[in-house]
Amino acid sequence: MTYAFTIEPPEYYALDNEPELIAKCQEWGLISAKATKLKTFYYKGNGLNLPCTILGFVDHMTAVIELDNGQKHCIHPSYLKEMQASGYSTRGLSGAGAETGTEQGYTAQAPDSAETSAQDDSSAELVNPEDDMDGPDSFSELKGDPDGLVEEYIGPQAGSNADATSETKPKTKAAPKTKAVKIDLPEGKVKMSGVVKEFTTVPNHFSDNDDEVIIYESVTITEPDVIEVGEAWSSHSATMKKQELEVGDVLTFEAKIIKKKLTRNPVPYKINNPSKIQKED
Repeated sequence: MTYAFTIEPPEYYALDNEPELIAKCQEWGLISAKATKLKTFYYKGNGLNLPCTILGFVDHMTAVIELDNGQKHCIHPSYLKEMQASGYSTRGLSGAGAETGTEQGYTAQAPDSAETSAQDDSSAELVNPEDDMDGPDSFSELKGDPDGLVEEYIGPQAGSNADATSETKPKTKAAPKTKAVKIDLPEGKVKMSGVVKEFTTVPNHFSDNDDEVIIYESVTITEPDVIEVGEAWSSHSATMKKQELEVGDVLTFEAKIIKKKLTRNPVPYKINNPSKIQKED
């Protein structure tokens, strides 16, 4: 059986080990902070009640789950949390009939509306996940949201003010844009090197504290093939803090690198789970 309402992610960050998945589920509030193992989660939208598996996430506002038939679906983590309540079926979408309502700030659409949206937007695509939450007015960046969770942000429209400005300002020739070179990133861990460029923080919408991150420059994949990457970033985790890093430090390490833009920064690649870290003299 195929579910028409699903939004398949073109790409996402996979939580492929249990400790990492447990930590993310704790961050989303799906399990308690003291939990040491996962439980069975259920998808109860669109009049269904199905066991599902959490695969990973596209961004802070978009979790990726797998339904019983193997289809992947994007959903807001807080909405998935609401679905785990035992009485959800009597107050959620499956019991809403033709009415609409709100639940903890998220607008729930009637099933008929959701099905129509899913059919009309069956070819809808996700906005580039690397561009997650680039501004304060961003939402989950899903177009055609069948679960009725988030609004689609529409930027300011051109109007009379824009026309008046264009008439009064002299036209200038735009500088030619430099096309970014596409890099084919290897799968799995590789040997890398990089230079610590900056320590900064980015907002975490599931925590009262911002996330600490490290920005690197002159990042190079050294094995199995030499690939010049440029700038990349990683979490300033407890493992990295043990290194007592400073700006300008040259590092070698093994890690997985993926295409994921740093929030509100033009850094296109993320370094995941660095290990065997060494500082060069």
